[in-house]
Amino acid sequence: MTDLSPTLSLACELISRNSTTPDDAGCQQLMGERLEAVGFTLEPMRFGEVDNLWARRGSDGPVLCFAGHTDVVPTGPTEHWEQPPFEPAIRDGMLYGRGAADMKGSLAAMVVAVERFVTQHPDHQGSIAFLITSDEEGPATEGTVKVVETLVERQETVDWCIVGEPSSTDVVGDVVKNGRRGSLNGRLAIKGKQGHVAYPHLARNPIHLAAPALAVLAAENWDTGNEFFPPTSFQISNINSGTGATNVVPGELVALINFRFSTESTVEGLQLRVQDILDQHGLEYDLQWTVSGLPFLTEPGALLDGVAAAIRQVTGRDTHPSTSGGTSDGRFIATMGTQVVELGPVNATIHQLNEHISAADLDTLTDIYQATLERLLT
Repeated sequence: MTDLSPTLSLACELISRNSTTPDDAGCQQLMGERLEAVGFTLEPMRFGEVDNLWARRGSDGPVLCFAGHTDVVPTGPTEHWEQPPFEPAIRDGMLYGRGAADMKGSLAAMVVAVERFVTQHPDHQGSIAFLITSDEEGPATEGTVKVVETLVERQETVDWCIVGEPSSTDVVGDVVKNGRRGSLNGRLAIKGKQGHVAYPHLARNPIHLAAPALAVLAAENWDTGNEFFPPTSFQISNINSGTGATNVVPGELVALINFRFSTESTVEGLQLRVQDILDQHGLEYDLQWTVSGLPFLTEPGALLDGVAAAIRQVTGRDTHPSTSGGTSDGRFIATMGTQVVELGPVNATIHQLNEHISAADLDTLTDIYQATLERLLT
């Protein structure tokens, strides 16, 4: 591939590195060298097996941070790809490769946009920062969350943050994420008594016991959402019970449950309502909770308005703010009181075989990032 734009060239360099979670494969070093050359101070932060990078140019506020991840999900069977997943290729205007959409393309656009902006505005207002991790697609316990803890401990703040997650639906910039629902997971174990199916009076079947309660949980109206969030949803993602034999009443049923919840609900409130329903059905149970993330929302203001104006300036289209989708590392950054939006390429092929995006979209995304910098820091 020749005659590539600076953004496409850097994107291809990043895609060519097999940085499957939690391996960064030198991506952060590559980005760091580019940023250091335009005046950034680099601070690598390694926690456990995870590489993170905090880079900053400037010492004053406001601070505009670009955030993202260099790690990618596993490729799946490589023989089913049209080309090796870590050998980027451009065909029919599309950039192929693992991470093209999620999210090495965004990282390249961020770096090039900042290089251009700093060259044109060496004495820009405030500060520009990068928060990059290699632990977003994995457990997400040693990555952004740890960097945020470090920043908070030393009272370092971030005013605005653009996360490069692939937010767009049909064309780049048509959707930005200005919030995300929270995620609450539960492992519910319903206790019964194992026995012979021919003597049910001597056993207690946890499947029979659990079914009415699970039906009530599935039908419950947890909240009605609000102008920014859809109603909270409840899903049973897994049920397991039994020994595999047809003549044995099982002694336990284990169900995995998940809430994707809006700002209209709280972790504590949802937990209490679930427990109340289980208690009403007289169940003996053990319930363990795990919070994957709390909901966050960036209402219209400097960042969301600036991003929307930049998209309109570059593309001529109006963007649509949305809080749909799963979780992202934006949930950790938002705990600092930071305004957070997610803006990246089209998400149609993320985590799929033959992941790809429009090559031209990456240059458009670069222009949008640069226009946002100009609106907020000049």
